[in-house]
Amino acid sequence: METKTPKQSLTTLTDLVLPGETNYLDNLFGGELLARMDRACSIAARRHSRRIVVTASVNHVAFTKSVPVGSVVTIEAKVSRAFTSSMEVYVDVWIEDRQSGEKTKVNEGIYTFVAVDETGKPVPIPSLKPETPLEIERYDGALRRKQLSLVLAGKMKPKEATELKALFLN
Repeated sequence: METKTPKQSLTTLTDLVLPGETNYLDNLFGGELLARMDRACSIAARRHSRRIVVTASVNHVAFTKSVPVGSVVTIEAKVSRAFTSSMEVYVDVWIEDRQSGEKTKVNEGIYTFVAVDETGKPVPIPSLKPETPLEIERYDGALRRKQLSLVLAGKMKPKEATELKALFLN
């Protein structure tokens, strides 16, 4: 199976925030933004694996700034690490100033997807080779994040989480 790079899965979605998608403060509902992020991540995971993908977890979401009605929102997602059948997808959310065009990062998230066949059984996916310093940083952190999730879910014993132990003991 051919190794891929994160840029091969890059997915960019740009949309406008409409009044029906906002709360009483005229800011985009958090759930609406999460759905948009999930769609972008799903496309990125599908581009990497070329298989049906399902959302396994939302590992992290940070709502840094509100997204006002009328904002142009750009969501950028790409695979940050591939495991056997699962992959971590990192997503960044930007809004564009209507006057200057300047972009401000307002949100980020980390999703996990699993590639499956038509019966829902997990299938192998290509490995990933990061290229840029940010891609390498996210790639390296992905194994620690996976181990932490497995330990918290009771699916891995803490003593087996070698990457996490190294983080605290070195």
